Amino acid sequence: MNEALKRLEREMTAEGLDALLVTDPKHVYYLTGFASNPHERFLGLLLIRGEEPVLVVPALDAESAHASSSVSSIVTHSDTDDPYTLLKERFGPSLRKLGIEKEHFSVASFELLSSAVQAEGFADIGPLLRRMRAIKSPEEIARMEHAAKLVEEVLSQGLAHVREGVSEIELVAELEYLMKKLGASGPSFDTMVLSGPNTALPHGVPGSRQITAGDLLMFDLGVFADGYASDITRTFAVERADSELVRIYDTVLAANEAGIAAAKAGASYGSVDLAARTVIDKAGYGSYFVHRVGHGLGMDTHEYPSLHGLNTDIMESGNVFTVEPGIYVPGIGGVRIEDEVLVEGGGARTLTRFPKGLTVLTL
Repeated sequence: MNEALKRLEREMTAEGLDALLVTDPKHVYYLTGFASNPHERFLGLLLIRGEEPVLVVPALDAESAHASSSVSSIVTHSDTDDPYTLLKERFGPSLRKLGIEKEHFSVASFELLSSAVQAEGFADIGPLLRRMRAIKSPEEIARMEHAAKLVEEVLSQGLAHVREGVSEIELVAELEYLMKKLGASGPSFDTMVLSGPNTALPHGVPGSRQITAGDLLMFDLGVFADGYASDITRTFAVERADSELVRIYDTVLAANEAGIAAAKAGASYGSVDLAARTVIDKAGYGSYFVHRVGHGLGMDTHEYPSLHGLNTDIMESGNVFTVEPGIYVPGIGGVRIEDEVLVEGGGARTLTRFPKGLTVLTL
């Protein structure tokens, strides 16, 4: 049994749970090493106190599961089988309290489960799994560093395609082609390239607008590699930047650096947001910073924690999250600078290393 499963078993005992059913494919991968997209078919990891874990997979995934899973007991079901009957047989008739992932279960799936498995009660294990995932192991950190290097190479090569008249969506296509070419599984979220006034939209959608001199140009992109996500944002000036845009850029850069400096074990997640927000407030742009400063990162692009100013949860060594302050002024444009940050030692270090000083691109 690997360390993650051992920890989960200890937590299960502490929470007074007789058994657990893990159904989110990413959590199954996290706990067993078996990666799968089962689509509509049932996938689940069963842990019963005092027994060996059991991995339930669709029959067509049997070979892959045996090859990659750290769990040796693997049970398969065909497309004509009822997997909930299988669960009933495995869990037995005297189950008191079963832990499930409530956010992952649909109402329909829960009704099937609760009618088949006669548990006296159900508990949500989602928060427990999120807390476990928030502390990255050295192997996870190495994978995230690899994903960060990949996306930075994608951005570096993608900048060569910026030219007069190229559209935002054309640049998105080039970047996503480069992701696969350089070895990523694919984008970790919808790649964002925004130009000119569109950069004032924090979650704008790339379109047909063409790049012109005097624009700000914002890239927000990430990749999946070896099961882990990367996420970076950089903003550039095209040909020139007027004094107001330079002031906005310098303010966001100072906020980014202040947020990173605030990241350390023992401090609250909220302190990172407040450190960055204070810089922007003092510069007079507080009303134009309209989102939290960051989010957790790992197997998902957005995972626990949420780095907003009211989050009093405490940072621990091994936490990885983004620090991405921004200023978005309608009619003028926006700047966001985003880094991936790892809490370690007495402070933090960035996994993203792409230069952050204001760069003026020549068409």
